[in-house]
Amino acid sequence: MPLTDDGPPVTEAARRAVAAVWRIESARVVGALARWTGDFALAEDVAQEALAEALVRWSRDGAPAEPVGWLLTTARRRAVDAFRRRSALDERYALLAGPLAEGEAHAGAAPGGGRPDDLPWDPDRIDDDVLALVFTACHPVLSPEARVALTLRVVSGLSSEEIARAFLVPVPTVQARITRAKKTIAAARVPFELPPAEERRARLGAVLSVLYVVFTEGSTATAGADLLRPDLAYEALRLARTLAALLPDEGEPYGLLALFELTAARFPARTGPDGEAVLLEDQDRGRWDRSAIRRGVAALGRAASTGRGLGPYGLQASIAACHAVAPSVAETDWERIVLLYEALGRIAPSPVVELNRAVAVAMASGPAEALALVDDLLATGRLPGSHLLPSVRGELLSRLGRTAEARAELELAARRCGNARERAVLLRKAAALG
Repeated sequence: MPLTDDGPPVTEAARRAVAAVWRIESARVVGALARWTGDFALAEDVAQEALAEALVRWSRDGAPAEPVGWLLTTARRRAVDAFRRRSALDERYALLAGPLAEGEAHAGAAPGGGRPDDLPWDPDRIDDDVLALVFTACHPVLSPEARVALTLRVVSGLSSEEIARAFLVPVPTVQARITRAKKTIAAARVPFELPPAEERRARLGAVLSVLYVVFTEGSTATAGADLLRPDLAYEALRLARTLAALLPDEGEPYGLLALFELTAARFPARTGPDGEAVLLEDQDRGRWDRSAIRRGVAALGRAASTGRGLGPYGLQASIAACHAVAPSVAETDWERIVLLYEALGRIAPSPVVELNRAVAVAMASGPAEALALVDDLLATGRLPGSHLLPSVRGELLSRLGRTAEARAELELAARRCGNARERAVLLRKAAALG
């Protein structure tokens, strides 16, 4: 949310009030405006204009008793002004182009009916508005990068600066992705509505994948000085909770929610006092968030209760649950984890899944069998440039007593790793091999 200091003075109290309302209510505000105007880009633009006005007005008059209603009223007025400008422009075009049939000289969607002071706020439609907003921001016509940026902007209420900082890209890049995404949605005439029931499940995958990308980056940053980016991960977790609540009959949103809860439960133990990475076998399991584990297990139960079988996210959550309930690494049910990875590999095959299966095989059956699986991945070139493969291979070679080879693999992994905390762990392991 752009909070500018240009113009009249802005008080810190107003800044905090606007930021709090926007972070909590942004999806509902933009969703209601998008339904009312029929124009996704306009809805987001007038909502941002209302925020800028709120900073000034609330600094002067104090926050209103109904801040969401205030934002909606102000944004609606800005939208009406935009429609009037479009109408005036259409009239000028009509004069130049000659008489047009009635109804042809218009631009965009017309404001909704009702009294002029009616708010675009229907309490019975709020959940649908939020869900429609999520599906629109994650529409398949957009690139994966644009879906992530637009979702974080219009559904989560994050500013371009916050998104850029989270993914370590320049602010202009984020702004360009958001602008291009809005233009693409308009050009493709994507309606602001829930997709029909028969299309919803097919398009749900795009929504889930965006949340998965955001959470994954938050749980293990691809680059930078910090291992975790909790704010990003918890934002994805919040959105997953909302999505699961809005689609109670779908299993995979609950599977994704379970995966996020069970993974986030380990966050308190994954880093040391100075932010250094702590490996699974060295983590203090007493610091794991037991409430999050209970929520994750419950969500996994909801995912399984649909009767359609677990999907890719539900299977990953089942693997996370094996770790969450185990007293130690040695007492983990590695045989079950191997089976779960085999099932995951059949419905969502990827080299990363195969690599993780190899790790589980090493724990269940020994490093020699696992090394054969990793060497097959290496031979087929399915993870080029990744630090993950040499990292795992170095571990397996070390366990087999092939010290020199292990050290070379770990050093290669460190060179390829973009995250400073992970790189430090790899270099420490390599140095320990002499």
